[in-house]
Amino acid sequence: MPPRSPYDNLVHPRTVRKPVPQVEAEKDLVVEDPSSGFVGAVVRCEKDVVHLEDRFGKVRGYPLGPGFWVDGRPVVLVRPKHAAPSGPLRSASGSLYVNNARARVARAGRIYVEGKHDAELVEKVWGHDLRIEGVVVEPLHGVDDLPAIVKEFRPTQGRRLGVLVDHLVKGSKESRIAEQITGAHALVVGHPFIDIWQAVKPSVVGIKAWPTVPKGEDWKTGVCRRLGWEDDTGYVWAQRILARVGSFTDLEPALLGRVEELIDFVTTD
Repeated sequence: MPPRSPYDNLVHPRTVRKPVPQVEAEKDLVVEDPSSGFVGAVVRCEKDVVHLEDRFGKVRGYPLGPGFWVDGRPVVLVRPKHAAPSGPLRSASGSLYVNNARARVARAGRIYVEGKHDAELVEKVWGHDLRIEGVVVEPLHGVDDLPAIVKEFRPTQGRRLGVLVDHLVKGSKESRIAEQITGAHALVVGHPFIDIWQAVKPSVVGIKAWPTVPKGEDWKTGVCRRLGWEDDTGYVWAQRILARVGSFTDLEPALLGRVEELIDFVTTD
C-alpha cells in the first residue's frame, strides 16, 4: 500500500459542509417541513414536540430537531430558552411557584368536575397548586351521577367534597341537584357557560365570540360546524382550545373564582 500523502486530508473550502444553525421554536415563527410541504407558524413547543398551524388553521405536531426550513434555509429547531424572570416565578394560576416542591400526599377531600375537558383545563391552569395542596381532581360523567357519588363519598370534616358544574343557572336541573347536596362538608358551585369550552376567552382561540347553537343541537358539534373546524371534538379541544391556554389570564373570570373557591373549601381542615 503506498504511503499516505500529507495532502490527502486537504479539502477545498467550498466542499466543507457548514453546520446547520439551531433556531429556537418561538411562538409565531414560520417553519416549513420540506418532506411534506407543510408550512405553519409555531403555536406551542413542548418538551420534544413543536406544533405548527398553517393559514387554514390546521395544526400538526413534529419532533424537535433537524429537517426544517426557515426562510428557505435548513435549520435545527430547538426549545426556546426563556429568560429567567426578574421577580417571583408564578404558576399558570398566578400563584407563587414553589421550586423543587414534592407533591403532597393526596388529601381525603376531592374535587369533582363535569367531564374530561373540565378536568384537563383545571389541571393545566391549577395543576401546580393542586399538587402542592394534595388535592385530586376527578371527572364526573354527568351531573345526574352526583347524588350517588356524594352518598358513597360521605363527606365529613377533613374529608370535604367540592364539585364544579357546567351551566349552573337558577331554575335549572343542575341548580336543583346542587341545592340538595351542598352542606357543611360538600360544596357545589358552577359557572354560567353551556360547556367548559366557553370558559376560554374567544380571542385566545382566534375568534370574536363563541357562536350561538340552537337548543337541541349538540353544542360542541354545532360550534365546530359554524366555525369550520374539524368534526372531531376531541381533536378540536386538544389542538385548537386547550393548547392555546397558557395561564389564568386566558380564562373568563366567572370560572376562575369558582375553581379558587373549591380549592379553598377542600383544603380547609
